[in-house]
Amino acid sequence: MPRLSLWKDGKRSNDYRFIDRTISEYFQVSGTGILVHKYLGPIDQGPSDNATEPQYTNQSALNIQDLLLLENRDRKYDTAVYNMRGLYQVSDNAFDLTQFGLFLQTGTLFMTFHINDMTEILGRRIMNGDVLELQHLVDYETLDESIPVALKRFFVVSDCTRAAEGYSPTWWPHLWRCKINPLVDSQEYRDILTNLTVSEDDSTPLRDILSSYNKYAEINDAIIEQAEVDTPMSGYDTTPFYHFSSNAETPSYKVQSYIGGDATPPNGLPATQGTSFPMNPAIGDFCLRIDYKPNRLFRFNGTRWVKIEDNVRTNLTTNSTDNLTMRNQFITNDRTFTDIRGNTQPEKQSLHEILKPKADN
Repeated sequence: MPRLSLWKDGKRSNDYRFIDRTISEYFQVSGTGILVHKYLGPIDQGPSDNATEPQYTNQSALNIQDLLLLENRDRKYDTAVYNMRGLYQVSDNAFDLTQFGLFLQTGTLFMTFHINDMTEILGRRIMNGDVLELQHLVDYETLDESIPVALKRFFVVSDCTRAAEGYSPTWWPHLWRCKINPLVDSQEYRDILTNLTVSEDDSTPLRDILSSYNKYAEINDAIIEQAEVDTPMSGYDTTPFYHFSSNAETPSYKVQSYIGGDATPPNGLPATQGTSFPMNPAIGDFCLRIDYKPNRLFRFNGTRWVKIEDNVRTNLTTNSTDNLTMRNQFITNDRTFTDIRGNTQPEKQSLHEILKPKADN
């Protein structure tokens, strides 16, 4: 009599099939409905002379759009939606005390699927980049009464592996475990959020309902508006302060600060303005030269015109081309540069543009 063994030398025996059908029935009976938006690969970007952003002849989920940053920023999803069953452990959000400080656990979920049912429906296993729509988390009672439909909940698959609890006594796996995170309105999922509409009667893109972009933009605009009131200009406003000078030959210098000079005389003293110095000045007279860039304030000490300060104080949010400050020269720089070959390019470039490999010749 041969010895009993559930392992059949790499073959999936009848024992495996019996257990697999039982597990599949369990998912069918107690699993929740999941709508899967299948990731097909990056969208074709057309011909490119950049070796790190190749053009693929065939669309595949294995393609990488940006080989330098290893990103798939423009993703293509299947127009068909696949209905599946999944299981996960429902839990409340709780504070995580296992790390330094106090952290609130995020909306990350770990969901399991039946492997054979999954491959039969999708044609492959669920992978990173797939988007899952959890139907049982639809919110029908929203606080915003202007929203015409119930809010759907989308999650993005970020990691997948065989579940440890999914191995049967035959040593074959039956369960596929996925780590999923809430979907956010970003470039990667534009194909889903812009192509799905609110309903059959409403053509509003789903992105306009689910995205928090407009709310964040509204908050940011309000903060900037109040900042303009609280701090309208760079540097410090020293005009209310009196500045002492020992005699007429010694100028009264104001409190100095970075990009805080406004080219106004201290203590509210008058100043002439023009493109040249006045004739026959008296000791202590101020002159603002507007032909300097930025405008420069001088004071006559009896023998020469002494520089007091430059007008570099500027608005903090509106780009001012009058003042050559570090902010205007670098942060909000919108100027262009033309090389000897006549090629024009912006002076300010993003980091991923600078790091692109250039040909030696």
